[in-house]
Amino acid sequence: MSTVRVRFAPSPTGPLHIGGVRTALYNYLFAKKNNGTFILRIEDTDQTRYVPGAEEYIIESLTWFGLLPQEGPGFGGDFGPYRQSERKSIYKEYADRLLADGHAYYAFDTPEELETMRQTDQTFKYDSNSRTRLKNSLSLPADKVAELLAAGEHIAVRLKIPANETIAFDDEIRGHVAFNSSELDDKVILKGDGMPTYHLANIVDDHLMQITHVIRGEEWLSSTPHHVFMYRCFGWTAPKFAHLPLILKPTGQGKLSKRDGAKFGFPVFPISWDSDHEEDNFTGFREDGYLPDAVLNFLAMLGWSPGNDQELFNIEELSEAFSIEKIVKAGARFDIDKAKWFNQQYLIHSDNLKLAYLIQNQAIDANYHVSIEYLADVCGQMKERVHKADEIISNARFFFEAPHVYDDETIKKKYKKENGSHIKTIGQKLFDLGENDALKIEQVIKGYIADQSLKMGEIMPIMRIGICGTMQGPDLIQTVSIIGASEGGTRLIKSVDIFDKLMAD
Repeated sequence: MSTVRVRFAPSPTGPLHIGGVRTALYNYLFAKKNNGTFILRIEDTDQTRYVPGAEEYIIESLTWFGLLPQEGPGFGGDFGPYRQSERKSIYKEYADRLLADGHAYYAFDTPEELETMRQTDQTFKYDSNSRTRLKNSLSLPADKVAELLAAGEHIAVRLKIPANETIAFDDEIRGHVAFNSSELDDKVILKGDGMPTYHLANIVDDHLMQITHVIRGEEWLSSTPHHVFMYRCFGWTAPKFAHLPLILKPTGQGKLSKRDGAKFGFPVFPISWDSDHEEDNFTGFREDGYLPDAVLNFLAMLGWSPGNDQELFNIEELSEAFSIEKIVKAGARFDIDKAKWFNQQYLIHSDNLKLAYLIQNQAIDANYHVSIEYLADVCGQMKERVHKADEIISNARFFFEAPHVYDDETIKKKYKKENGSHIKTIGQKLFDLGENDALKIEQVIKGYIADQSLKMGEIMPIMRIGICGTMQGPDLIQTVSIIGASEGGTRLIKSVDIFDKLMAD
């Protein structure tokens, strides 16, 4: 078997959609599983849709995920250039071969003429039935063709699809797929500016770069017979095709789009994208507090199953378990709650110091200037209580400052004025302790409660509110050991007066 070579070939027309990341992931996993090569190719032949910064965004996204290509722009390789705009001279040679062999022809129709045809006939397509009535080298006299070629205006090269033939291929996911050629149109393969369209460029590049497997989205399935036909015309062996299922909206109805993030309130891009137009600004998974490995694990399961109940995989385990045969045909619903669950699992198993560095800037932005070790201790207490890293700071403000508001409803239910003096006494004992040892803090608090024959269930909730402002939070003893016994004591002493005033109002 030849060495596996796969490519991820995005167009730099804007930010990379999360569906594109899944395509990159499946290609990466397949290459890794088979000791093959994962290639990045930038398909920028459509210069009218080129967006500055998009290529850099694609590479930064892949880098964040750790899906680094072995070949590609900036990565080296023996089959470059890896930007199609830098390969323009290559494509004309192959278009000329198709023209010379009668598999393609020149078309001179203007965009306005074609638009008129479409308005006149809603089912219009440029094909074996209509081409003889249109302005091209098959329908015009040779002298007129020469004249139009010399004029050099509105020249396109179209693929000459034969009438009523079966064009078939075996898809690694969908099985045997067959099309009648009469259903297909004569695609433009070379535009007037000399740039190829996707249809010509991708098969020429795949052949020259020795791509063995084309793993891409389902939306390209209908174009594949054109590609298979061109392979046949050139006398080349086509790579194996695998067309991935769609990622569906959370409702399960329709393909997940870039606008669905704003509509449903979750990211659909790997990292944030800033645009001159506000409606085109998007928050990414990275900035929304997701870990890259968690997102990859989530994406891997959108359309693929390991065949057992295991859900959590690191990248090495994914590459070992991955196979194209286990990719499903049906679309996979994008469930953001499942993404949050994956992220929570990865947070729980993450190193506390690594998390601290991840949220350090967020802490600084909130004006919490603490040591990285302190932040790591906070992460250790909070990571099992959040779904995203960016929630640690917002849900743990009591680690950085005394509460400004309190859970009044619980205070009114549980606070007893006669316990106020006890809470103040515990606060004073903590203040005097002045140590941050969790065991000694526990002895002070629980020892006093036992000595005074108080009820733990009456005292501890009020203490928690006094220190944290809320009933939500990690173990209270651990919390006090992090903020410091003196700080915890000060908060308790202050809170009693606030609670007494609340009860009196």
